[in-house]
Amino acid sequence: MPIQAIKRKSRGFICINAHPEGCRRNVEQQVDVITSRRSPRLSGLRNVLVIGASTGYGLASRIAAAWGFGARTVGVFFERPPEGIKTASAGYYNTVAFHELARRDRLHTASLNADAFSNQAKSEAIEIIRRDFAPIDLIVYSLASPRRVDPDTGEVFNSALKPIGQPFSNKTIELDSEKVVPVTLEPANNKEVTDTIAVMGGEDWSRWIDALLANDLLAPAVRTVAYSYIGPEVTWPIYRDGTIGQAKKDLEATAQRLDTRLVTERGGRAWVAVNKAVVTQASAAIPVVPLYLSLLAPALKSRDLDEGPIEQMHRLFRDYFAGGSITSIDQAGRIRLDGREMRSDVQEDVSRLWPRVTTENLREITGFADFQRDFRRLFGFEVDGVDYDAPVETDLRW
Repeated sequence: MPIQAIKRKSRGFICINAHPEGCRRNVEQQVDVITSRRSPRLSGLRNVLVIGASTGYGLASRIAAAWGFGARTVGVFFERPPEGIKTASAGYYNTVAFHELARRDRLHTASLNADAFSNQAKSEAIEIIRRDFAPIDLIVYSLASPRRVDPDTGEVFNSALKPIGQPFSNKTIELDSEKVVPVTLEPANNKEVTDTIAVMGGEDWSRWIDALLANDLLAPAVRTVAYSYIGPEVTWPIYRDGTIGQAKKDLEATAQRLDTRLVTERGGRAWVAVNKAVVTQASAAIPVVPLYLSLLAPALKSRDLDEGPIEQMHRLFRDYFAGGSITSIDQAGRIRLDGREMRSDVQEDVSRLWPRVTTENLREITGFADFQRDFRRLFGFEVDGVDYDAPVETDLRW
């Protein structure tokens, strides 16, 4: 068994390894958030399917369902297992920890490590659900992938992070050099737009619902939710009005179609939930966003408004899914969890400091140091209470 001391390895700013104990502590801390706020245990969810369940909002959703409701959960994700002395991906170790803690607390769960876009993954998940998790009360769709292979034609789609129509110029943090630099992004061509929609839009979400309906695995009053982001105007050219934004608009249109269908066929509902910006592997790769996040966090923390994925998912599940009630949605039919981020006083702080940020004062007037730490924590590094000099077992299984 490969027991070894794991030191963070990076390529550019990206961590290329993960620490199993750090990942376990991260998952344990999220479980503690839910259990500390659970009084009494919520009701209304028995069986939950989370597609994209190993990191970020998907993992937080699975934890909220399991420890908040006592729900039986099926998680689908695509993560790299350990190989020899090479560590697994962080999402893989997160799942190992999830299963360990679920066994401890006698929560029933199953995981499928497969390409969620594929027909095979859907078929395997359906067999798992049919055998032990039917009927499904909630489907969470939380995939974040740069690439998708069409399961019927084999065509490969690659998403792009680009504006549409005209170049976009602003400034961003060059994460590997830690410099504030100007950035100009050329506009996407038509294929890049359509590819991004194919990867990050709602087609695959709809295919999952089609498959579950066809196999009669959805409960009466079933609900499904997918996650999105809107953000402030400073990010719109690269996000809401860019290629990603077009994919998110497709996701919202899919939610409306699914809602109509589920109301008719199961008395169910479908929504998109708009979450606040958080540090993830995906958000760190979007130009401008790291600088925005480095300014946003201090503005929220100074007002005691900051939330990570688990706090938001606790609020989503408590306020919107407990007992089946929905408290409020916006005019477009979206659940809005980003109200704290979009408060005028918070955004005024961000706007006031944005033009002042330079390489020289980056750490002084922004929360960039916390951004770095939060990013490294995604991979299990710089987690409080972990001895990074101590050897750990890396060949773990659930």
